[in-house]
Amino acid sequence: MTVLVLVAAVLALLLGGAGAASAHAGLSGSDPADGSVLKTEPQHVTLTFTESVSFSDDSLRVLSPANERVNPRPAQHVDGKENTARVELSGKLPQGTYTVAWRVVSADGHPISGAFVFSIGRPSETAAVVATDSPDDTAVGRLYGVLRHVAYSGLALLVGAATFVLVCWPTAGATRPVRRLLTVGWVALTASTVALLLLRGPYESAGSVTSAFDLGQLGRAVTTRSGGALMARLVLLAVIAVLLRRWARRFDGADDGARPPEPGSRDRQVGALLAVALAVTWAFAEHAAAGIQVVLAMPVAVLHLLAMGVWLGGLITLLLLLRRRGPADQGVPASAIVRFSRMAFRAVAVLVGTGVYQSWRQVGSWEALSSTSYGRTLVVKVAVVVLVLWAASYSRRWTARLVHEVSPAKAVRVRAAERARVAQTVGAPPAPARQDHDTAPDAPAGDGPDEKAAPPASDADTYRRGLRRMVTVEAVLGVVVLVITTVLTGTQPSRAAGEKAAAASVADSGVKVLTDGAGREVSRNVYWLSTRPDVLDYDAGDWYHTPTTSYGDLTGLNSLAAATVTATARTTHHAGSVSTTTVTLRNTGRGNTPALLTDLHLVDGRGAPVLPVRWSDNQISLWPGESAVLTAEHRTTGPSGGALRVRISGWNTPTTHITPSTR
Repeated sequence: MTVLVLVAAVLALLLGGAGAASAHAGLSGSDPADGSVLKTEPQHVTLTFTESVSFSDDSLRVLSPANERVNPRPAQHVDGKENTARVELSGKLPQGTYTVAWRVVSADGHPISGAFVFSIGRPSETAAVVATDSPDDTAVGRLYGVLRHVAYSGLALLVGAATFVLVCWPTAGATRPVRRLLTVGWVALTASTVALLLLRGPYESAGSVTSAFDLGQLGRAVTTRSGGALMARLVLLAVIAVLLRRWARRFDGADDGARPPEPGSRDRQVGALLAVALAVTWAFAEHAAAGIQVVLAMPVAVLHLLAMGVWLGGLITLLLLLRRRGPADQGVPASAIVRFSRMAFRAVAVLVGTGVYQSWRQVGSWEALSSTSYGRTLVVKVAVVVLVLWAASYSRRWTARLVHEVSPAKAVRVRAAERARVAQTVGAPPAPARQDHDTAPDAPAGDGPDEKAAPPASDADTYRRGLRRMVTVEAVLGVVVLVITTVLTGTQPSRAAGEKAAAASVADSGVKVLTDGAGREVSRNVYWLSTRPDVLDYDAGDWYHTPTTSYGDLTGLNSLAAATVTATARTTHHAGSVSTTTVTLRNTGRGNTPALLTDLHLVDGRGAPVLPVRWSDNQISLWPGESAVLTAEHRTTGPSGGALRVRISGWNTPTTHITPSTR
């Protein structure tokens, strides 16, 4: 019952923390472009993504204004480039607005979807309707996310309990709590893997839950990267089931009072090999399989998963054994606790080391820790890991105290002290030996030195209770870490989010600079393309006005990342109370985020505008690394106005004031 209650609590936390995952790749471009108006019909539609993608027959659909499909054949990669998808269009296409709906699977196994429009001749109304929900906001997506949590918890229980038996205390394999824990871990991992495999097809194709039993869809899912990894995991779990049954028969002798056999080096090697193979089935089809440094990221991800299982699953195993009620001689020996303490310390060290690398690989910058969902979730995970290390330090203290009490050196000291206190009188009956207050007064006959050397029951119980409490705290915090880790695997990494945002910024915005024959800038126009074009009612228009029936969507500007703009200014005084202030602006940010609509104003010491003033330009947009020099001619301010300042603000630039130098 204790095992079931603990596992139920773990799953409650896991299910409570299950959330929708974000997309892991992004559309970086298309031909035709979103919102474009073409004079002639195109022969095909091409999509380009930020990373390699896979797709099915219905992954890319082009719909006419009448909601009829106009691409007769499925999508193909362009010239073998796995980050592209292209469909050919029908021969003659009528004028109007066409909708392109797509749904593909990114390299890390997560489906992404979207839609855009283009027009032939002129825009028109369209009857096409496409789903705009996230792939993970569907019933299949939510269920798939929950099952991923269950699979991670099953892996932790299975690996941790088996490692505890093979490395720390072989006798634990004969106890009922550990056997139940191994069974629950294996069942949870196997059942969730089967369910994930059945749901893989609907998850990728936006199908319903009932379509999970479609054999044709299941056959296609097995041939994908993620489906193959799930099939390999099931094969490994079948082998593990056979070995667990064989090991259980070997341990059954302990029920009759016989000492269970010690696992040999071959048993440990087989167990380690199977654990590594299980971890590879995750690393092969998730974040480690996409992005930079894949060759290094794969083994790092495997080590991270195994360290998590050894530490968290071992903690839960130790906790169940410490809570087990029974004779004192059936408790967990101090030597087993010491071995687990050392093993857990190494596992946490591996977790921290591999976690630092994975964080750098997935986040990419300090700024992303606060500006992306992945970064903020990672910060929470780091905070919980710090609490785990705090709890682990107290667990090691209780372990050290318990080991100190049962050490052989202390037994020798106690026995020697007792012999030194025995005195022999002369000419009188022997005096009774003086008893120290630390020893039992009336020891029964036949008690040997081993019984006298044992610590007092009260001290041993105190140390074990303290250890049990801290192991409980550490295990609960470890479950929280596991929940956050699972959420992270379903969240778009910050580096990928930055690449996607950069690609979207390049695709949705632009700048046109007009220069003269000498290359000097004459005019600059910055524009942002809407994902939905304005729709004009040409039939209702006249010679001077065409009404607009719907407007473009520019709400994406509200989520434009902040830009960092630095500025310097210098004021030169001329004769006749006229001055010129020269301002040099520079966008020092990285990536593709512009400093949009950056305004400059001259103000006096009270914040009032300095008028009249004539700017060469006082509203400008700058791309990262770009700079501009602007000048303002104005009257020389007097003492009443105070010092002259330049106020700088913008759409995504915070307001700052600088004081120009003078000459």
